[in-house]
Amino acid sequence: MIQRAEVRGLRTEERGTPPILPLPLPSPQSSVLSHQPSKGFTLIELIVVIIIVVVMMGVFLERMLYYVEQAEKTAMVEVANAIQSALVMQYGQILTRGQASDVPLLTQDNPMNWLQKKPRNYAGEFFDPTPLTVESGNWIFDLKTRDLIYVVRNAHYFKPGKDGKKWIRFHVVISYEVSSLPSMQNTPATLTGTLFEPVEPYSWF
Repeated sequence: MIQRAEVRGLRTEERGTPPILPLPLPSPQSSVLSHQPSKGFTLIELIVVIIIVVVMMGVFLERMLYYVEQAEKTAMVEVANAIQSALVMQYGQILTRGQASDVPLLTQDNPMNWLQKKPRNYAGEFFDPTPLTVESGNWIFDLKTRDLIYVVRNAHYFKPGKDGKKWIRFHVVISYEVSSLPSMQNTPATLTGTLFEPVEPYSWF
């Protein structure tokens, strides 16, 4: 119905009831997408992530063990080098006194006695010890063989000598030189030096 009204002599515009427009219906596809829950990790993806983490942790632990073992090897070599230097000084003192016949006695002495300060991991003297005699990572002196022994703590990359034990045995070796001249064959061998070296070859990567 169209109504007309006048207010204060002015004619108003014709007003009518506004038409009712139909509301847009949501499409089924948009409704489904809007209510679809967010996609999380699947079981396969979770397994893959776990495998990657485990592999990375394994690599990290492997490298960490390697560096720990290298640090132990370096510390052992430093002690061995210090003993070699002390041996050279002992050898020089004997020659300075003119007592070259006393040089063979160095093979029977405990090399730790030559050091001004013994290392903290020196456990003392034992008669015919085994790798289980002391805690690993320590030095010991064998009173039976007169060898100075280092018992390896981290032996993942260590390959022992012929005895198959996880230790390294060191001893003092005296070097002599025999003349090759025919006229000098009957002369005694000449003393050339001393070395502090492993009894058996070993490898420690």
